[in-house]
Amino acid sequence: MSNIPKSSLVFHFEVPKDFSCETSARHSKGNRMASADIDQLTEALAKTHVGEELSYKGQGLKLNDTQSVEKIVREIEQFQGLKALRLEGNTVGVEAAQAISKALESKKDLQRCYWSDMFTGRLRSEIPSALKSLGSALMMSGAKLTELDLSDNAFGPDGVKGIEALLKSSVCYTLQELKLNNCGMGIGGGKILASALIECYKQSSAAGSPLKLKVFIAGRNRLENHGATALSQAFKLIGSLEEIHMPQNGINHPGITALATAVQHNPNLRVLNLNDNTFTKRGAVAMAQALRHLCSVQVINFGDCLVRSEGAIAIAAALRGLPVLKELNLSFGEISEAAALVVTRAVRDKADLEKLELNGNCLGEDGCEALKEAMENMGMGDVLGSLSDDEGEDEEDEGDEEDEGDEEDEGDEEDEGDEEDEDEDTEEMEENEKNCINGLKDECNVEESPAKVPLGSADFLSFLQTPTSEKLLDLGAKRVQLFEQQVDFSDATKIADLFLQLSSVYKEDAEVKQAVLEISDALLKKALSSLQFQTYSFTTSLLLKLGLLKGEKKAKKVCVLPGHLLTLKHCVEQDYFPVDQANVLEVFVSRNGKVLASCPNARDDLKATLEKRISA
Repeated sequence: MSNIPKSSLVFHFEVPKDFSCETSARHSKGNRMASADIDQLTEALAKTHVGEELSYKGQGLKLNDTQSVEKIVREIEQFQGLKALRLEGNTVGVEAAQAISKALESKKDLQRCYWSDMFTGRLRSEIPSALKSLGSALMMSGAKLTELDLSDNAFGPDGVKGIEALLKSSVCYTLQELKLNNCGMGIGGGKILASALIECYKQSSAAGSPLKLKVFIAGRNRLENHGATALSQAFKLIGSLEEIHMPQNGINHPGITALATAVQHNPNLRVLNLNDNTFTKRGAVAMAQALRHLCSVQVINFGDCLVRSEGAIAIAAALRGLPVLKELNLSFGEISEAAALVVTRAVRDKADLEKLELNGNCLGEDGCEALKEAMENMGMGDVLGSLSDDEGEDEEDEGDEEDEGDEEDEGDEEDEGDEEDEDEDTEEMEENEKNCINGLKDECNVEESPAKVPLGSADFLSFLQTPTSEKLLDLGAKRVQLFEQQVDFSDATKIADLFLQLSSVYKEDAEVKQAVLEISDALLKKALSSLQFQTYSFTTSLLLKLGLLKGEKKAKKVCVLPGHLLTLKHCVEQDYFPVDQANVLEVFVSRNGKVLASCPNARDDLKATLEKRISA
């Protein structure tokens, strides 16, 4: 009886025809049962089929050869309607796998293969052969799999080759869950897997039933950027994913950005777990953009991903479109107190939120208390996780130097050099753009001939190079149109730079004040009304330039003037200015008194206006 397959479902006994109730009663009275009847009952129970699953889970069996799997083979062969086979927690050799495969060739009803942790102690060279045998048997049987779990099998890229044919075959056209956690696939294995999934999707689509994979799990596989990028192409094509788990894969911002692009094409995504990879600002901003397309997301795990403060603000801005969010993990991300508070305010309307993880960030003792108080005031104190591993308030100067080092380390970790070269080119282009006057379009190119420069650009360039109120007024009555014609409204950072240049000449002189506010209103109203405009990028750029937010790299800060704050105060009062961004500004303005100490009156006016706007 101990060898009967395990299951929690109801037993269905196949009773021998000659084992009657009368016989049973007769032997019960004598308190003995004939040996022949015991044998018959034992045989009947041995043929018992328990539900739809045959399990050898966790038995620690060492299945080396044909003889060692005779019993398993017999039970598989006798199990009619077998739909699930559990072999995890044992160790299967090549010969044993071939014997099991032979039994599986007739199991056309098989749907779920739980084959994790199945090759402990085996040579890596053995595993592909064993997998190929099992895969070939499934293809011969005509089975239609819905779940395949090969997690915790350290088979590397060669192991992926062992299941490549299976993944491409009609057996996997119906696959809904693919679990390959902790398999050591590496970049090569990731590419092979991606190619197989793409081929499966194409072939299944041609057959009239496209692959609709729902769950993909591939944590701890050293996929890195190239492996993640390859898989992102498969995800983009498939479009049916509901869960993606790819933690601890050494993925940096190029791979994260590729994944962000792909998940946008999976609108039913509910769980996104990328824990313990490296986002930095670029990856976090890209993922924030992706979240805007995923209104069904319930679980976001970006813990230990170094999203940093800028990334946290971008992610917070995306939360507004996630009505059913249940869990958000932004722990261990070098997030400041103010940025963490922005996140807490962004979840205040999340009725389904069960857990918010912000542990291990740079809050400081006072910041931890402020965070707890903020959550309690919203009636969500029990939602906030522990803050016991807080890293303490970050130091501005030391942090900047460390940040630059992090960016260099990322480049060193990039595989094969292609993306590293692209990053260097991008940084060089960005450096060249800095030499150009912010806010201009193509006419800003210094190589362009003077004849191509639009009328009025010379005066406009002169103003931007050395802004003064006199130069602004000299632009004449059409200055608003001149700004609008020559500003690139797709670039939030440049709009922020231009706003600061413009507001720096603000003064209480009626004509100057009117000109500054009039142009500011025109620029921001047009920019903020665009669906493509990254509003949070505009806000964080202002905060960085004003010294209220620490960025990943050292940024040239402006000397804060009353005009900056008073012009911003005016804009915040207008209907076109988003309330959620006023919320962000209020958090930083109210917690950076020292930075704005040179303009106490303007600072207080701005703070009061922000508070009034967000409480209205």
